[in-house]
Parts: sequence; C-alpha cells; structure tokens
Amino acid sequence: MNTKYIDLINQTFDFPQEEFKLEEKQLQFHDIDLMGLVETYGAPLKFTYLPQISNNINKAKGWFAKAIKNNKYKGKYHYCYCTKSSHFKHVLNEALKNDIHIETSSAFDIDIVENLKKEGKITDETFVISNGFKRAQYVTNIARLINNGHKNAIPIIDNYEEIDLLSQEIEGKFNVGIRIASEEEPKFEFYTSRLGIGYKNIVPFYKNQIQNNKKVKLKMLHFFINTGIRDNAYYWNELQKCLKVYTSLRKICPSLDSLNIGGGFPIKNSLAFEFDYEYMVDEIINQIKLACEEEEVPVPNIFTEFGSFTVGESGGAIYEVLYQKQQNDREKWNMINSSFITTLPDTWAINKRFILLPINRWNDTYERVLLGGLTCDSDDYYNSEQHMNAIYLPKYNKEKPLYLGFFNTGAYQETIGGFGGLQHCLIPSPKHVLIDKDDEGNITTSLFSEQQKSEDLLKILGYQN
Repeated sequence: MNTKYIDLINQTFDFPQEEFKLEEKQLQFHDIDLMGLVETYGAPLKFTYLPQISNNINKAKGWFAKAIKNNKYKGKYHYCYCTKSSHFKHVLNEALKNDIHIETSSAFDIDIVENLKKEGKITDETFVISNGFKRAQYVTNIARLINNGHKNAIPIIDNYEEIDLLSQEIEGKFNVGIRIASEEEPKFEFYTSRLGIGYKNIVPFYKNQIQNNKKVKLKMLHFFINTGIRDNAYYWNELQKCLKVYTSLRKICPSLDSLNIGGGFPIKNSLAFEFDYEYMVDEIINQIKLACEEEEVPVPNIFTEFGSFTVGESGGAIYEVLYQKQQNDREKWNMINSSFITTLPDTWAINKRFILLPINRWNDTYERVLLGGLTCDSDDYYNSEQHMNAIYLPKYNKEKPLYLGFFNTGAYQETIGGFGGLQHCLIPSPKHVLIDKDDEGNITTSLFSEQQKSEDLLKILGYQN
C-alpha cells in the first residue's frame, strides 16, 4: 500500500522539483541541508537564501532581453526592486549585485538610498523611482537626494499637489512620472485605486501643471495593478487603457520616454504552481509595440518593479511540532513552537498560502491535521493548502520529532510582523539565519539575529531601562 508521505507527494505532484529534493529521506531546499540547519540553530528559525534573489532577477532580465530581441523592440529595459518587500541590508546588497534600480515608497527609504550611495552600492546613474503619497518628510528627502546630484531620481506624482510641494524644495529642474489610478478588480469594495490620477484626468493634468512648467519634465507614465501581472482579461484590459493614455500623452509630450509596468510577478505558492513568465513578458512587449505603432509614437523604455518576485522565493521558516490535540472525532491539531500571526502574518491577515512541507519523516505514514500557533488567539492557525482543502503531514509521534518548513516567505513577513518589536502574546521572534554560497559554490550560513529574549520585550514595554 502507498501510505507513506512520500507516496502522497509523488501521487499528487511532479517531484522532485527545481528547488526541492530528498536526500537521505530528508527535505533539501536549493541543496540546503534543512535538518542540518535545525541541528545547528534549533527551531523555530527563519532563513534567507541570498543567491535566490540574484537568480530571480537574472531570470526576469533574461525574459525581457529575449522578448525585446524577438519583437525587435527599440526601447530599453530596467529592473527595479521594491524596497518595501524587504528593506534588510543583506537583501539590498545581494539584489544590487545585478545592475538594478530602486523603487521607494516612504521617507525613510531615501535614507536607505543615501546610505547605499555612501557605500558605493548605487550611483547617481541608478534610477530611484519614488512612489507613494508624499508629504513633508518624504518630499524633503526626495528633494535632498535630487539637490545632491541624483538626477536619475524620478518622483512619481500621486496627487495634484505634489508638483508644487516638490518644486518648493528642489533647486533647478527635475524629472517626474505620473501614476495612473487603475480600476480595481470587480471583487474589490471600491472601483478605482486610491493611488495616482485617473485615466481621463492625466492629459489635462499634464497640460495644466507640467506642459508649460520650465522646471518640471515628464519622463515616465506609471501603471500599477494591485493584483500583479496575470494572464487574465482584467490585466490585459487595464494595460490597453494604459497604452491609450501613454500614446495620447506621448503625442504632446516629447520628453515622455518610459513606461513603468509596476505590479509584480506571482511567486510559487504550491508544488502545483504554473505560470508562463516568458509568454507574459513577450506578450506585454508585443502589446506595447503594437499600440505605439498604431498611434505612430516611439516605443517607451520599460521599467518593472518586482518586490515579492525578487525576494519572496529566498525566504523560509522552520517550526517543530510540539504536541497534538485531538479536539473532536475529526480534528487533530498539531501545535507548532511559534505563532503564525507573528512570524507569517500574511497567512492570518490576507489568507495567503505558502509552500508547506515536512523537513523529515517523509517515509512515515501520513494523516490529515490542522496547524495551531502558540498564541491564545483563535485566528492563530493554518488549515489548508491551495491545492487541497486540508493539510496532510507525517503522523504525529511523541517519540519522533517532526519539523515543518514554510517556503517562499521572504517578502513582507518581517516588516508586517514588526521585526525586532512587540509580538502578539509576547511570542518572541525566532532566530534568523542567512544562507549564501562561497566562491567555490559551497553553502555557508551565518546568524543574522538571535531569538528575542524577555529583556528585549520588557525594555520596549517600559519595564526595564
């Protein structure tokens, strides 16, 4: 009988996969010995596999290079990393090895940019695309960056007042972009994004505030879809509307030479995940070229802003199953030694699913379970995978520890969870380990942060000086 966990996986998916395989009946992720990681650092722990950041950047750059060549597209391509996905220095250091650019979303982002410039990681030639609703400190920081000589800084205008606010603090001429307020998917509670300026209002806005303004030059139109780049009618329809705005604007604005198709690629969230990235890139380039040819305007340079795609697939979390509670005839709760709310907040906040696999015991029989976190909150649980309506794991055995891995968790979880701060029910943040490769290609590990101690939390709460 095929009753082992490995049998379940083999029957359900193509396995092994590019990043997952078994070695001596234990799971490996990009050739990382995960049980060895647990034996060295303990669990719970989080890890970041830095080489995957460069891998994904170069995959995307390759897709765009191929599409530009195949379509004989005359514009250039620029890859931007959205810092909001993960602001950590080790992430930026790895990403910036690959000749990329930066997208910012708040005032303190500019401080990070200036720090990177001091260290020589970026230069004045690096594009810094500044999105977000801008008020005092953000405007001041953008102005300081431009006034200090960073001419490739492009603030993206989000509302009608921002040009005046920027003009008051920026010395001399500066470039801007305009963000389109795209229409949201039908399932949203509102029709139009709160960010940017409406399709119909962009050309009048340009004529009123930019066309005759000798200080300001429009360089970029920014198109962002909240749900990201998807092969569906909604995405293609919004792209077509965006291209109508671009071609109309380009006819009266010769300085407009760039189109930013922000809104990222999806990342793998299941062993059954399928997405034809190469086709999507080729079709986007093709649609842009066709629209420009039809309206007889030059094609734009293409910018993308990939955050989750850049860093998401580099991250993982490992937990130990502490105990199993049989709450009724059907429901078995495997209790992990951490909290989903605090360490993977997207599972709680937006019902996001990550790849979940056991690290060990793949040759044991399996059972259907629910996963519970340590907090006393009824929402601290994880109950299903996207490919099925339940979780199946090796059977709980008090004498045989079971370790679970959640994968592709590298985007947003630390910032949303409040890294280094208070956690729900004062559950401590786990250790965080950085994983890299040396010049010979050998896996190396280093401890980035220790698990929080009670003193750390008591100090934040005011109980200790």
